[in-house]
Amino acid sequence: MNQFSLDAVANPLLDFAGLPRFSLIRPEHVEPAVDALLAQNRALVAALTAETTPATWRGVVQPLEDANERLSRAWGVAGHLHGVDDNAAIREAYNACLPKITQYWTELAQNLALYGKYKALRASGEYAQLSATQQRILDHELRDFRLGGAELAPEQKKRFAAIQEELAALSAKFSENLLDATNAFTITLTAEREVAGIPPDVLAAARDPAAASGASGWKFTLQAPSYTPVMQYAENRELRETMYRAFVTRASEFGPVELDNTELITRCLALRREAAKLLGYRNYAEVSLEPKMAESPEGVIAFLDDLAEKAFPFARRDYAELAEFSRAALGLEKLEAWDIAFASERLRSSRYAFSDQEVKQYFPEHKVLEGMFRVVASLYGIRIEPDLAETWHPDVRYYRIADAENATIGGFYLDLYARETKRGGAWMDEAITRRRRAEAVQAPVAYLICNFSPPVAGADGARRPALFTHDEVITLFHEFGHGLHHLLTRIDYLGASGIHGVEWDAVELPSQFMENFCWEWEVLAHMSAHAETGEPLERALYDKMIAAKNFQSGMHMVRQLEFSLFDMHLHYDFDPDAGGARTPLELLDRIRARVAVALPPAYNRFPNNFSHIFAGGYGAGYYSYKWAEVLSADAYSRFEENRTAHSGVLDAATGARFRDEILAVGGSRPAIESFRAFRGREPRVEALLRHSGMIAA
Repeated sequence: MNQFSLDAVANPLLDFAGLPRFSLIRPEHVEPAVDALLAQNRALVAALTAETTPATWRGVVQPLEDANERLSRAWGVAGHLHGVDDNAAIREAYNACLPKITQYWTELAQNLALYGKYKALRASGEYAQLSATQQRILDHELRDFRLGGAELAPEQKKRFAAIQEELAALSAKFSENLLDATNAFTITLTAEREVAGIPPDVLAAARDPAAASGASGWKFTLQAPSYTPVMQYAENRELRETMYRAFVTRASEFGPVELDNTELITRCLALRREAAKLLGYRNYAEVSLEPKMAESPEGVIAFLDDLAEKAFPFARRDYAELAEFSRAALGLEKLEAWDIAFASERLRSSRYAFSDQEVKQYFPEHKVLEGMFRVVASLYGIRIEPDLAETWHPDVRYYRIADAENATIGGFYLDLYARETKRGGAWMDEAITRRRRAEAVQAPVAYLICNFSPPVAGADGARRPALFTHDEVITLFHEFGHGLHHLLTRIDYLGASGIHGVEWDAVELPSQFMENFCWEWEVLAHMSAHAETGEPLERALYDKMIAAKNFQSGMHMVRQLEFSLFDMHLHYDFDPDAGGARTPLELLDRIRARVAVALPPAYNRFPNNFSHIFAGGYGAGYYSYKWAEVLSADAYSRFEENRTAHSGVLDAATGARFRDEILAVGGSRPAIESFRAFRGREPRVEALLRHSGMIAA
């Protein structure tokens, strides 16, 4: 520890005493820190694999876990900054170290001597003395050795390592290309007729970047807070088409050649197939499913096909209604892809007499956060309060989570607003993971990242609080659900703490579960205040929102099934040399012909920006969202069953049970066992269909 303390004086990435020291961390710290930690870890591995080292938990597993945690924390900060504060310097530092990190993890997984120590521990008398959590961690480690190529012949190991290194580089490049392509497009308009229909707060947000570039008028981008409202509200059809075309052709052959992800996709798929066959699997989907709940690609496809069959009639009805409305009310003889969001918003407003923009006025940021924190306080008996910490941007805040006795449980950073240096989407990531050390329990810390519109100045020049759409509120609850899974764990061993060791197709359960509370009156009434009047959400408007909750739910479901089926078939039975679909785009077109109702134009290049499966760890796993939605809807139905007049669904006893059986146990047992322990039975799909309006309540 003295060595780390000395190093930390010169390099803040080597300081593991507390939270990351963001005010001191610079890109030039990354490579020296990584090099130092890799050298120390390799020296440790050499000592652990010596014949004289006993094959015990304390002798091998714990010291290696300690060393790997230090490496993961330092590298995790670098990766985090690459995602939220991307610039040339951090990108260069990250990409310089990525091959080194990949090589280390690959050689660790392929180390036969180390594998032998773990196998010897598994076969020893000590295994029976380990806790069930330790046994599960050890069994997972043995599985990961096999999946990492430990049992391959020397030449195969060398090739497998090269594949892993190239795949890591491809993933990083895919994400960088998408970010750069997103930022490359802007459009500035100066005439009011060109921006007719776009909400005032969106126009206010568009004035600042226009003025910053020396132009008058409004500057729009492909970042979600700018793109989405334009597509929903702009009466200028030409503008919508221009924005749509730019959005769906990002990182494709229609833009700069150096940002085209097409060849990266082809190469990535080929390498994944090759790696799977080296390991003895027929395809990459089988490898991907090894650590998941689903048993086979065929089973996943059957699950998705069954949902598609149930949802398709509703989707076809939704689309027919939209097309008819577009003709009759909007004069659009042909409903194009760039019309769908606009026409849908008009139809919803016509049918239910409210708009997203109207609802948005009731969700200022501070009230949404207060309401969300109130929900988890009611359910889990915890308290959330602002705290001090160094951050990577002035807009980022830090919060402490405490229990009923005011003891710290953990903390989280909250980074809500979109920036050019920040990749799109929303996510939760780990900064520190809970584990028990000799001296104390290490409190977990999370990053919660979104891309919402920042506060803007009003007509009087005063800064207004950020306003969130209801969809953005749902997104925030979703990511906070992931955060709670990480933060409320009670597991003391790193390998099963929080989301560690949880099957990938179950990690979305706590996040999707949280979304349900965004539709409850007793929740929304306490987390809303009109931007002008301060009045809470009107009950009449809430009733309209509930009536519209399943508006186009069929269309939304088949769209997600389209993505899931594309991903699974792409990694299961897609072979460009076998005479079927020759390209991923052809495969996607075939799937769309079977399950989609809204077919996009031929120039749409969705695969080129499908970062979930090419840069986000969801390869052959995107179905997880739908499977976890079954679990989350069924879990939430227990809260609905226990609803009371006094507390509604915020029942503390049911919340405590959910925390104890789902959140607290992390990956210490199979996810299906955790679900059964909470629900008292096997999961059923009926709750999801009911929540989606596809069967009667």
